Amino acid sequence: MFFGGNASEAPFTMFDWQHAAALALLAAAIAFVRLCKNCSPNRKLELTAALLLAGLEVWYQLWLFITGRWDIHHALPLELSNIMVIFTIVLLLTRNQFVFEVVFMAGIASAMMAFLTPVLSFGLPHARYFHFFLTHGAIIVTGFYFLWLHRFSLSFRSVWLTLLILNILLPFIWFVNRMTGGNYWFIMDRPDGTSLLDLFGGQPWHIIGMEVTAAAAFLLLWLIFGDWRKKPPA
Repeated sequence: MFFGGNASEAPFTMFDWQHAAALALLAAAIAFVRLCKNCSPNRKLELTAALLLAGLEVWYQLWLFITGRWDIHHALPLELSNIMVIFTIVLLLTRNQFVFEVVFMAGIASAMMAFLTPVLSFGLPHARYFHFFLTHGAIIVTGFYFLWLHRFSLSFRSVWLTLLILNILLPFIWFVNRMTGGNYWFIMDRPDGTSLLDLFGGQPWHIIGMEVTAAAAFLLLWLIFGDWRKKPPA
């Protein structure tokens, strides 16, 4: 049940107690980082977190392969969350301001969406449940850790720079989809079930919807946490 490939043995249901528990733990982790904002950054903690994240991603690929769930249509580590995990690992290793901006904008926005509307079949006590929420939670918590403990800054440049990075990656993801028949980043079609993208219609309009949604999310993050709030009035 803990590692098996049959989701019916430990199903996940959105908005039930398992989902609520994950959201509550995420909120507690963010609050804890906020309370520790005057603490010194811990290099050993950062390196350990980077190693843990890398190990979780390797485990996930191995689990997909061993259980027969690996398929080139969906299992390549090219979803935005996979890419943001890589960016988060790089941030933890390098403490780079540019990487931080991408993680905080694209990473937190996408991971928060994943927390609120998780695309997940396996619930407790399955390992996939822990993998899903640990990796997405690590992206979010790492972003706030570098914002509050390292005091990295977010400018308006962070918004358009992150949008630029995503749009540079977009043609590559589209090409992979064409070659594999996949739907990474939901470029080829909207996700199954109800989503915000339903408001924009079918292809290619839903891609415009994703651009608008991303820009709005990044702007909101900048308005709440951006360095403009620290500037004294003229």
